[in-house]
Amino acid sequence: MLRTMRSNAKWVFYILAGSFILWLAIGQVMEILGPSANVVLRVNGKEVQVAEFQQRRQTAFEQYRQQYGVSRLSREEEQQIEDQVVNQQVQEILLAQEYGRLGIGVTDAELADALRNSPPPEVLQDPQFQTNGQLDLNKWQLFLQHADRALLAQLEAAYRERIPFIKLQQYLTADVYISDAKLWRIYRDQHDSATVAVLPVWPYALRDSVSVTDAELQRYLSAHADDFRRPATAFVRFVAQPRLSNAADTAAARARLERIRTELARGAKFEDIARRESADTVSGSRGGDLGWVKRNEPGFDSVFTAAMRRLRPGQLSPPVLTQFGYHLIRVDAARGDSLKVRHILVPVELQGDHLEYVEARADSLERFAADQPNGALLDSAARRFNLPLSPQYRIVEDEPLELGRYRIPDVSVWAFEARVGETGPMVEAIPAYYVFRLDSLVPGGVPPLAEVRKPVLDAVRVEKRKAIAQRRADSVAAALRGTPNLLAAGAARGLPVQRFGPFARLNPPSYLAREPMVVGAAFGLRGGERSGVIAGEGGYFIVESLGRKLADSSAWLAQRNAQRQQLLNAVRQARIQQYVEGLRAKAKIVDRRKDIYRSQAAQAADVGL
Repeated sequence: MLRTMRSNAKWVFYILAGSFILWLAIGQVMEILGPSANVVLRVNGKEVQVAEFQQRRQTAFEQYRQQYGVSRLSREEEQQIEDQVVNQQVQEILLAQEYGRLGIGVTDAELADALRNSPPPEVLQDPQFQTNGQLDLNKWQLFLQHADRALLAQLEAAYRERIPFIKLQQYLTADVYISDAKLWRIYRDQHDSATVAVLPVWPYALRDSVSVTDAELQRYLSAHADDFRRPATAFVRFVAQPRLSNAADTAAARARLERIRTELARGAKFEDIARRESADTVSGSRGGDLGWVKRNEPGFDSVFTAAMRRLRPGQLSPPVLTQFGYHLIRVDAARGDSLKVRHILVPVELQGDHLEYVEARADSLERFAADQPNGALLDSAARRFNLPLSPQYRIVEDEPLELGRYRIPDVSVWAFEARVGETGPMVEAIPAYYVFRLDSLVPGGVPPLAEVRKPVLDAVRVEKRKAIAQRRADSVAAALRGTPNLLAAGAARGLPVQRFGPFARLNPPSYLAREPMVVGAAFGLRGGERSGVIAGEGGYFIVESLGRKLADSSAWLAQRNAQRQQLLNAVRQARIQQYVEGLRAKAKIVDRRKDIYRSQAAQAADVGL
């Protein structure tokens, strides 16, 4: 089947195209049959039609494929992207409704001014619009004068969407102000310092025996149900036909790259060859252009960056083998610590007899064991094809399955749709073709006490030890009352008193990082003053101030304006986010995707697909 699909790829394309056309036709029939039959989303009465949603969904899929250089999306990826499309459409509708309610619009004059004087963010970083490393508006405005109408239309559409949002931001944050008093308080939190002595009483350090009844355990579980709630979990096994390349496949990829290199040496344009040959579809569509890359660019393959750094502008690299395959790299220009780089990628893929062998085995495994209600056939397949049956793997709902460094697509969605005991469709991943079997499924929710007895028991014991620790801390505080110097008094009695500091309120020592009440006391006590017993997050504490150093007010004044602007930006962004979340919370949103998909599947079945 795998070989047949590849040899008839163009016919598969025509079938898929026909299916898409039929899908649209079904949508039209549904629209005729009922006014809401073709509505996939409704937000406060505003309807989104299936055709519009599907167009945006397909565009998002294609953008994802281009961005990450993949030809096929997993079901997990499709589900995630589709949810993002829905969330974006919901937000656009809610914002448009707010613009109407508040009378926010865009005039032609505002649009023209924004186009000329407020370039898009990506333009700010583009060297062609810079002079001496800074944005040059004259270059941007000259570019606009010679831009084609299609690009100008795209820019205008983007600005017509962006300007109302900026106006809404201004409307919502016009009253945002941060006083000098607040700025000074924040600065002091960063620069005031304290030194303290701390005497802790930790519940976990107590050796007192603690008895716990089953009734106490059940009461604790009921009162803290959310702490023990768990997602659904599937347990699966699989049989895998390996599909990793061998020496012959590597040699074939190397030979192909050498032919490309020879063609370039004879005068072929790098850009044309990259568009035709490179497996990196994103850069390939741009003639292999990776843009400006720092010499130690984070996220790049280390072998690639090492080879790139050795090149002079205009020089072509020898074949470079990375985890992605063979590369030909060319540096077009250098500027500071950055290089303008192009590359051509030839992946190391299965070839010839090896490809035929692997896919023939995969076809047989698929026919024999995939999509079977009788999961015992997976054991038979393992014996028949002399492949190991895997140990049992655990899949948590909404988390991908990862086997070593490989992420296996589709199975983490299938496992929670399948029936226990059946096998799934063949999954094609980088290291192998897989057929999975669902062995068991544990539903999500709060488990019974018997299944979480140990963690509940541990938690109840901690609660009881906390009560003992508090009594002991009160006793220690009473014994030390009136004694000077907590460090000396504690040492004389064999108590674990420690000295900390100097430290700032926002940067306490790791020992106190999870104890905000103790940190607060360190900055609230006067020099030499001792606290009572402080109930902290993990224990009980007695704190004595050993000294304070106050922040420098003149240093604060020197940076006050920059501090204010930074905080204003953060506060404004938080308010906008909160506002949009509030709109969503109050909105009446109906998501009909599942109904639409079920209806379309039934319609397709009726017409014989």
